[in-house]
Amino acid sequence: MMGSDASTTDSGGMADSSIMSGVDIAAIPALERPEATELATNEVSRLVDALRALDPEDWTRPTSCELWDVRAMVGHVLGMTETFTGLLPMMRMMRAGGRAAGDGPFIDGLTAVQVERTAGLSTDELIDRLAAAGPVAARWRSRRRLMRLAPLKQQDPGDGTTETWRMGYLLDIILTRDTWMHRSDLADAVGTPMTLTSDHDGRLVADAVAEWARRHGRAFTLHLTGPAGGRYRHGSGGEEITIDAVEFCRILSGRGRGDGLLGQPVPF
Repeated sequence: MMGSDASTTDSGGMADSSIMSGVDIAAIPALERPEATELATNEVSRLVDALRALDPEDWTRPTSCELWDVRAMVGHVLGMTETFTGLLPMMRMMRAGGRAAGDGPFIDGLTAVQVERTAGLSTDELIDRLAAAGPVAARWRSRRRLMRLAPLKQQDPGDGTTETWRMGYLLDIILTRDTWMHRSDLADAVGTPMTLTSDHDGRLVADAVAEWARRHGRAFTLHLTGPAGGRYRHGSGGEEITIDAVEFCRILSGRGRGDGLLGQPVPF
């Protein structure tokens, strides 16, 4: 939940032997094509399945995303997915997002345009278009060989800091993480358990763990519980953390507060 303190860390005392062993983060392979393409395709499919199970009243429920109910959030996901189905849709949406952002963060303008342009669709149209666009976007993203090397400035709307990404990071990692996190937002909003498996969700979580570890660079032992969880470590000593895998990612995304190493954000 946004703003909840879900951190369960312990930086002292006797270590729980059940979390001392685990995968060293150096052994987690990077997400690359074609695996990234398969994960992107499957993630949209899982979101579509979750949307088809909604009751009519669920579409108006508030979400962890400020100002968005479920319907608006899905409009953003559809807009973002369709943005990356071709060069022209991408260029047009980027220009529109830039105009809408003005002097503010580009991502805010981009998502506002996506929500606005999908607002007139019925919920069935939202779902059908997302189902159709998902595999098209995954394939298109995987084929952008030259584009992948282009630098991309990304401003954090929270603190205004700017990072420089490679476009390939956006195409392979961030766009799939974004959809996954919004599927988590959906489950949180409607009170329905999120469908999770180790091969799909566990892989996405492991990749987020590896990036989190690279960003803070400190020793830790981490036990993520649930179907998407696992045991991870880096170095010796450091914080010992036990937490649900989805909640871990929600904290890193800014949807909750985390103490210690859980205060290190990761882009979603």
